Amino acid sequence: MTSTAAPPAVTDTAPAPPSADTATGTATGTPAPAPGPGGDRHARRFGLPVATCLVMGNIIGGGIFLLPASVAPFGTISLVAFAVLTAGAVALALVFGRLAERHPRTGGPYVYVRAAFGDFAGFLAAYSYWITAWVSNAALAVAAVGYLGVLFPAVGAHRWSMCLAALAVQWLPALANLAGTRYVGAVQLVATVLKLVPLLLVAVGGLFFFDPANLGPFRATGQGPVGAVSASAAILLFSYLGMESAAVSAGEVRDPARNVARATILGTGGAAVVYLLGTLSVFGLVSHARLVDSQAPFTDAVNAMFGGTWGGTLVACAAVISMLGALNGWTLLSAQTPYAAAEDGLFPKVFATKRRGVPVVGVLVTAALASALTVYNYTAGSEGVFEVLVLVTTFTATVPYLLSTAAQLYFLASGQGGRVRRGRLVRDAVLASLAFGFSMWLVAGSGYAAVYQGVLFLFAGVLGYALMAARKQRAAAPQGGKT
Repeated sequence: MTSTAAPPAVTDTAPAPPSADTATGTATGTPAPAPGPGGDRHARRFGLPVATCLVMGNIIGGGIFLLPASVAPFGTISLVAFAVLTAGAVALALVFGRLAERHPRTGGPYVYVRAAFGDFAGFLAAYSYWITAWVSNAALAVAAVGYLGVLFPAVGAHRWSMCLAALAVQWLPALANLAGTRYVGAVQLVATVLKLVPLLLVAVGGLFFFDPANLGPFRATGQGPVGAVSASAAILLFSYLGMESAAVSAGEVRDPARNVARATILGTGGAAVVYLLGTLSVFGLVSHARLVDSQAPFTDAVNAMFGGTWGGTLVACAAVISMLGALNGWTLLSAQTPYAAAEDGLFPKVFATKRRGVPVVGVLVTAALASALTVYNYTAGSEGVFEVLVLVTTFTATVPYLLSTAAQLYFLASGQGGRVRRGRLVRDAVLASLAFGFSMWLVAGSGYAAVYQGVLFLFAGVLGYALMAARKQRAAAPQGGKT
């Protein structure tokens, strides 16, 4: 492996001169004014509230609406698994916060991994994260169509109507991104607020209707405590994907060395509260026997609270808004990592093109790939590329986490960043070790098939790295002279 030395910390935080294009994310040490570079009113840095909504909105997608029914067969011990996972997710969020303070640049995990281990490891982090983003976008759009069919039955009447609806669900957030970071932030803020209203209605309001008789057995499968926790955790493991959202978009966050860490912790903590209280409330509102077979647990919970059958419409609206908000945020993230890698010569240069604060080529390419995968899903058989790629992402999503936590351990062990108090060093080392263990648990929870398919897909990208690294070497040759 060719090792690339980490750039000095000052290059990541030095303020840009007044004429610099602050939207590129290269100058992140001082807060930027609200308008974009050159007075562009369409490009705007994210403040702490929007950055927090980006994290929370990307974590809370569509899966939360089925989670209570998914883990109900294991009994209420699944709440213990959720608590353990939440502790691991918070540890990982704190590590991302520390890493963002050290390297407050657009790219998140890619930036940290490359600074610690060089170009090749950085490329693997960027490539795997990019795969996760655009495949997940296709999966989110397909899932959203199911809820749209509840609101508009004509959508689900034909395969092509479903396909067109899924494409529209993908391209609407893409258009918001292309309009500029100002609109991305506005959409994310509104979508997060709208999705939280019905979720909090169940999570908090449901506690007033809570009936302990509905909880059912603590262990419903007959497994031992460790086995039951592990089995339910395997379903819940990926509930917190997206906690790195503010770190990936650090170049678009005001005062990133400070606000990225805060947004990451606040967003992850907020999502954890919604997850835990929401699942607990549903457990107490819907009888265990009914919840195990429920296809819409939040709908059943709302109907149990207020009677009638209007809960399905409310939850369907919340689910569609939730997934549109997640798509809005993930579309931005899917372009930010290739942008950062392209600036370093590890992705095609065209990905480094920015307009209105947004990497436009990355947004377009991501939306096009996700659209092609969506069309394939609706035109091919039940088993095909779509299912394989969704399986792949359960592994590729974990690669940047694992490498980022290893990078933090490397920075701490090597003493980079200067001397720090012993207490803080020990605390950071413990957090990084816990986060590394949590990341390994994520890898193990992916399953044999996901790891096998994911490794093959990941290694297929090595050819792309070889070509980009060779081009980068040729471009550097005239400056370094012939050897």
